[in-house]
Amino acid sequence: MSEEMTESSTPQRQGRAAAVLAFGRNTWRGLTSMRTALILLFLLAVAALPGALLPQYSLNAVKVAEYIKQYPTLGPILDDLGFFAVYGAPWFAAIYVLLFVSLIGCLLPRTVEYARQLRQQPVLVPRNLSRMPHHGSTTVDGSVEQVLAATKGTLRGWRKIERTEDEGVATVSAERGFTREAGNLVFHFALVALLLGMAAGKLFGYEGQVIVLANGSQFCNSGIYAYDSFRPGLTVDGTELNPFCVRVDSMESRYFDDLQPDRYRAQVAYQDAHELSGPNWRTAELEVNSPVRLSGDRVYLLGTGYAPRFVVTFPGGEQRVGQVQWKPMDMVTLLSEGATKFDPPGVTDSEERRKKQLAITGLFAPTAGYHGSVLTSIFPEARDPAVAVDIYRGDLGNESGRGQSIFEIDKSMVDSGRLTKVLRKNLAMGEEVTLDDGTKVRFDGVEQWVSLQVSSDPAQFAVLLAGLAVLVGLGLSLIIKRRRLWVRLSPAGDGRTLIEVGGLARTDQAGYGEEFTRVATELFAARGKDK
Repeated sequence: MSEEMTESSTPQRQGRAAAVLAFGRNTWRGLTSMRTALILLFLLAVAALPGALLPQYSLNAVKVAEYIKQYPTLGPILDDLGFFAVYGAPWFAAIYVLLFVSLIGCLLPRTVEYARQLRQQPVLVPRNLSRMPHHGSTTVDGSVEQVLAATKGTLRGWRKIERTEDEGVATVSAERGFTREAGNLVFHFALVALLLGMAAGKLFGYEGQVIVLANGSQFCNSGIYAYDSFRPGLTVDGTELNPFCVRVDSMESRYFDDLQPDRYRAQVAYQDAHELSGPNWRTAELEVNSPVRLSGDRVYLLGTGYAPRFVVTFPGGEQRVGQVQWKPMDMVTLLSEGATKFDPPGVTDSEERRKKQLAITGLFAPTAGYHGSVLTSIFPEARDPAVAVDIYRGDLGNESGRGQSIFEIDKSMVDSGRLTKVLRKNLAMGEEVTLDDGTKVRFDGVEQWVSLQVSSDPAQFAVLLAGLAVLVGLGLSLIIKRRRLWVRLSPAGDGRTLIEVGGLARTDQAGYGEEFTRVATELFAARGKDK
């Protein structure tokens, strides 16, 4: 009985295995078809749209939080689906990987087939050339051998082969346009290389932003801590960055009368990796979309802003100078907001120090304008700088262990009463104000700062070559036409030869009719008249 059960179960297992094998084979064929590749490419483009239309955590987490707060119903749903981190979402990666598999799976068999076609000889001449879409015939003077020699000369550049048939008939089969399929393959392989290069850039590249005062201050690419924000690739830990230093000597910003920027240009000096141990600096002009390239990285100029300088004279006569960048809140007029913070001098007791810390917060206008007593900016150049400040005294919360923005004070300290406002005042350049304890605060000047972006992409040259190959391959596949031409030469008696010509286009593109007429005319020329 057990033998009967074994015999009956074996065909069942074989049937299930065959079904699974057939399912896998059909799935692979469907996945590796060109139609599927095109669909996946379209889906990849559609999937990337949220990355362009919605704020992304990798670019601006604050904007993402604002969006979720503004749309309390839709925002959390989009967040759960990964729409605020599109390029790292599992569904985006799945489309990306499937596209790779589909492209490679359909390209390899096509490449093998193309190589096989290159080795094949042109097909035999059809028996009835008059049935071809393009055809013609004529009788010319000269033997078949003479006309054959002239025909081969006319078809120079065609891939051709001659054959001899019965009764002295000679034929020529010619093909042209094999480069079309080569261009098609180059286009798709270059597309794969382009995607691989972009993926390599995300794996091994990094991008960081830093603000540097344009007064000779320096930035060195020595680690993540040197940046204000840093986005590493998946394999980058920030310990082996390309070493270099950049010094920003000055910043020139010009604007049109309608407040639109005319030019941003920074005078910089830099030291590459092999120059860091020496005193020599190389100079360069850094402009928007015109980066400085060094150590394999690119340094871009993103924008500019202002850093007001305050001098605080404490009651004992000690002075402290504070200058830190303030953040533009109006990108047209560069009206800026920020906070410059001070610790009292000579105070070692932490409790006493936290009672006497100062913060100067408010607005900075490069060219002041007033609506009553409210300060605004009327032009982005520093023609008439002024500040509207609120001065706070007390505990700034610097020792609380919580992260704190350099552009604002800790509101919780204000709410708890540990940080209190002692004065509000508008100050022009050089003006000062005296606090209730005798401390003097002077608006002493202003410096421009520049925002720099450092980008490292080890695959950028490969991506460039792949992009050029995509254009070349696409151009070849669109311009070149696959076509065939057949010629039959038959003896017509009295030393004459009957020439029959037929042509067939292998693509749907128009234009072969004109070429066929031209080639046929050359074949018939000087050999007689058309029938």
